[in-house]
Amino acid sequence: QPDIMTLAKPLAGGLPIGAVLLTDKVAGAIGPGDHGSTFAGGPLVCHAALAVLDRIQAPGFLESVTSKGHYLKSLLTEKLGKNAHVKEIRGSGLLVGVELDVPAAPMVGAALRAGLLILTAGKGNILRLAPPLIISQGELEQA
Repeated sequence: QPDIMTLAKPLAGGLPIGAVLLTDKVAGAIGPGDHGSTFAGGPLVCHAALAVLDRIQAPGFLESVTSKGHYLKSLLTEKLGKNAHVKEIRGSGLLVGVELDVPAAPMVGAALRAGLLILTAGKGNILRLAPPLIISQGELEQA
């Protein structure tokens, strides 16, 4: 278990926010006024973060993310598994990578023209798929 962990982007659905999680021992070394920011605690972003936390803590939500991630990987394996350029399909939850033996950039452009936003990762040979956690199974099939 880490002593310090930082969190950011997904906490407020893409709005600018960050957080630091500390063990009691580390937190005990920080006194009042040792940490702060003139941009900290904006009410709009904090409200968005609370909405995200409510959604994540809803019964069955994280299990559905895991299930949809498995489903996405199975769809990709079914559609791409026999492609000679696909080396591996891997991921955790809905963050999935498709490793290729060729540069991934041309696929990113083709996907964008088809209405999908994907990115590259690694050494430029991995297609990074990161759909929203609230995506439906039907939307995964359509994409």
